[in-house]
Parts: sequence; structure tokens; C-alpha cells
Amino acid sequence: MSTPVLYYLPPSPPCRSILLLAKMLGLDFELKIVNIMEGEQLKPNFVAMNPQHCVPTMNDQGLVLWESRAILSYLVAAYAKSDELYPTDIRVRALVDQRLHFDLGTLYQRLTDFYFPTMFIGAPLDEVKRARLTEAVGWLNAILEGREYAAADHFTIADLTLLVTVSQLEAFDFELRPFKHVKQWLDRCKEHMAPYDYDELNASKASMLADMFRAKMNQTGGS
Repeated sequence: MSTPVLYYLPPSPPCRSILLLAKMLGLDFELKIVNIMEGEQLKPNFVAMNPQHCVPTMNDQGLVLWESRAILSYLVAAYAKSDELYPTDIRVRALVDQRLHFDLGTLYQRLTDFYFPTMFIGAPLDEVKRARLTEAVGWLNAILEGREYAAADHFTIADLTLLVTVSQLEAFDFELRPFKHVKQWLDRCKEHMAPYDYDELNASKASMLADMFRAKMNQTGGS
């Protein structure tokens, strides 16, 4: 069986979630860096494979997938020795799927809406977008009330994708203290992921993005 190929960029939060899951599964990728800052994703051979030309993109023996949360679900189904990370119980899986969609369409989306225009093009911070991000973190806090994990009574891929998003918020110095359920859950998930090279694969890369953001803020005199 050939090794799956992952086209990625190490600091990218969606890419980080895939690398963390691979470590949990004991899965080795053939890793190919795509430097989106230099436009490598627009090369004809990459666009032919993925017309949306985004990372992460995975090619597993001709099955080409992008969108990190779809890749997470596939990898567990294809390579995990149990269904713990993506439970087959339809009611639990429904909650996992809902949390994955919440991260994709709401929490991570609002993170990128607020921070990325400043980080990549030096745009001033938008207080309306900050308020929308704070609202989304509040929703996550409500979801986590009375729960140790986001969707099941144990760690799942819903926790994994949300962990990458929230740890990036933390690296950006977003104030998490008012959201006590989020903060407790974050610490619990970090401890769970510590044996899987969490610091190397995620925490250090979250700090790298945060440093880029702060450098751009200093250049533009933002606040």
C-alpha cells in the first residue's frame, strides 16, 4: 500500500490538525510543502489536482481530498483501529459532525475574518469582527458547559479541530479567562495531546503565526 501524500504548510491551522491526527494514528505521510505565500498553490499541476488550490490537500492512492475536517473524518475511517475518535453511534457522530461544522463555518471562520486581514495585508483590526469572534467563543463556552469534551465523553476529532482553533486564539492573546469552560477544556485537550508531539506540531506553529501577526501590527501601528 502506497503512502498517502499530504500537501501542506506547517503553520497552517487546518494542516496542523491533520498532522496531529496522523501522529495519533501512527500514520506516515509523504509530506510536500506548498508555500502559499509564494503562490506555489497556483502551479498548474496543483490546480489540476485541486481546482480550489488550497492546503491541506491529501492524495491517498488517487483519492484527492481537501477541507481538513473531511480529511480528518476519512483518515479515522480508513486508518484508525477503533471508532473512538469518530464514533459510529449515529447520535454521538451527529454531535461530532455538528462541532466540526461549527468550527469550520463559525469559530475558525471568525478567527480568520478578524486576524488574517491584518496579518496578511496590514488591514486595521475591525472591532465588529472582534465582537463576532467573541460571540462565537461564547457559544463554544456554552456548548462545553457540563462537558469534559466537545461531543462525546472522550476526545474526538471534534476536539482536535477545535483545539487547533482555540490554541491559535490563545497564541494571538485572545482573552480566554472569561470563558471558563473553554479554558478548562483547552487545558484538558492539551494534556491529552501532549504525547503526540503537540508542542512541535501545533503550539510552536501557533506561536509562529502569532509572531507574524504582531510583526505586521508593529509595522502598521495597529492596536
